[in-house]
Amino acid sequence: MNEEHFWDVIEAAWAPLGGGVNRTRRALATRDPGGDVWEMPELARVESSLEEFLENLAAATGDLSSAELTDLDRVLERKLHDIDRADIHAVTDGSDDGFLYARGLIVALGRAFYTAVAADPRMAMPDGECEEMCYFFDRLHRERYGTHTETGSGITRESCSNPSGWPTF
Repeated sequence: MNEEHFWDVIEAAWAPLGGGVNRTRRALATRDPGGDVWEMPELARVESSLEEFLENLAAATGDLSSAELTDLDRVLERKLHDIDRADIHAVTDGSDDGFLYARGLIVALGRAFYTAVAADPRMAMPDGECEEMCYFFDRLHRERYGTHTETGSGITRESCSNPSGWPTF
């Protein structure tokens, strides 16, 4: 399982939520980064759809093996780690946990939004969170197979753990 498949699974979980929600996700990824994201009236539609998105994601991965869920968790872990950066934290703010949950939302909103934020942290949303996404595939693995995933990556998704994202002073 690779990154392409990971993003395909994410998009497949959003697809049933309809054009309005998906247009808004695209609008979030392509908006003027200097504007106020909270002035977008459609944002509430995306936020209110997160629970259904996560239910769809669980259903879409219902027949995956232990190894396949671990592979998805490995990609998720890498995506969260790669955007564990001080410049993104400056926009999202929050505690260590809050910043992790903000990164969970960045990933949950899909590849276009993730890529936009990685390229320009001003695209991130202050105070936006999706805690459930941060350990989503690990939780499913534990529920289905009785154990946590073992990604073997040597990295962590926890905040402030990416040395290249947090310059030393």
